[in-house]
Amino acid sequence: MNDVHDFVEAQLSQHPDLDDLDRMKVLTALIELGSNVIQHANNGSGVTCTLTLSVEDEQIHAQLSDSSEIGGIKLAAGGMPEDVLAESGRGIAFIQALVDDLHYTRIGDRNLWSISKKRSRSASVG
Repeated sequence: MNDVHDFVEAQLSQHPDLDDLDRMKVLTALIELGSNVIQHANNGSGVTCTLTLSVEDEQIHAQLSDSSEIGGIKLAAGGMPEDVLAESGRGIAFIQALVDDLHYTRIGDRNLWSISKKRSRSASVG
């Protein structure tokens, strides 16, 4: 996960006009997503992931593609699990709370995760 952190930080640092909160939310969401893929998708043979990140005028967009098998992945806007001690189901809800859109699809033999976060506009001074 250090590589993901370093990559995202390097990409976001190329945009000094990026709001610090937006930067933190995207970084945290991608670390959580990458951790979930590595933890839950690895069936013992390893997982290969590819991460792309773009910062546009209106939004930040990232895609994570992984080589794991298809799983029972269901994205639902339901928030955190009701059981406060539940260990499962928190990662996706946490990511959804940080970004504006989280999308999952299976394309061929890869899982494709897409995250979008609208950029905040800082108040103009002057």
